[in-house]
Amino acid sequence: MVGVGPLTFTGIRFLLGTAVVAPLAWREWRLLAVRQAQPLPRDALGIGVLGVLLMLGAVFQQIGITSTTVTNAGFLYRTVRAAGAAALLAAAAHTGTLVGVADVWSVWPTSLGCLAGTWLLSGAQSVDLVVGDLWVMASSVFWALHVIFVGRIAERLHAPFLIAAGQFLVCGLLSLLCAAPTETLTLDGLALAALPIAYAGLVSVGVGYTTQVVAQRYAQPADAAIILSAETVFAAMFGFLLMGDRLNAEGIAGCVLILVCIVAVQIAPLAAAGRQALAARRAQ
Repeated sequence: MVGVGPLTFTGIRFLLGTAVVAPLAWREWRLLAVRQAQPLPRDALGIGVLGVLLMLGAVFQQIGITSTTVTNAGFLYRTVRAAGAAALLAAAAHTGTLVGVADVWSVWPTSLGCLAGTWLLSGAQSVDLVVGDLWVMASSVFWALHVIFVGRIAERLHAPFLIAAGQFLVCGLLSLLCAAPTETLTLDGLALAALPIAYAGLVSVGVGYTTQVVAQRYAQPADAAIILSAETVFAAMFGFLLMGDRLNAEGIAGCVLILVCIVAVQIAPLAAAGRQALAARRAQ
């Protein structure tokens, strides 16, 4: 962010991600053409909406990072996105309301558990909000909506690489279009930001976000939102391995709580289905 603005950074990284996925997306398009199952106009519209949500989430996050601390950004982003808003919005998407969610009852205690685990992992400290924190929190809402709609579109279209490339392309082009009249790009600034842009585009977008689309063909949005809370655990692990960070007792307890919630949200529906099957056999 020292060398380029948030819109420019987002635009270039997502266009790099598009280039990574484009060959696989082209192959999927040809397979769909052979089966005469090309995306419908509503599918193209849905992919476009995903791109807009990606753009808003990524840009708001980048703007917030410039005026908040790393600790605050990490705590608020992970908490609101992965363990809070996404799980609640996913529950609402399943039932049409935020009440009466018996079919996804396990989402509520596990999402609250992930909130508590993230708080412990972040040091159980108070967070003094600044303007940048509000930008980060706002970005989390768009990420949450993105988690929900990715699952729905991926399940219907059965072309995850095409979805990924399409949303990346929309996000990248829209970001650069908005950056043109508002940000100044220089060769020196681009050179300064080249390595972070390359990593964020090739690895984070090209691999990470694409894998999310593939995986959400088989995962419920609420489950995906809670599983994403594991990023706090991986951050702690790599901080330990690469930067010499050490977790205290509260941090370790937070890791354990998050992992327990991730397992619980997967086991609870299976246990309920087993009880129903057992009851049905007994009734026979």
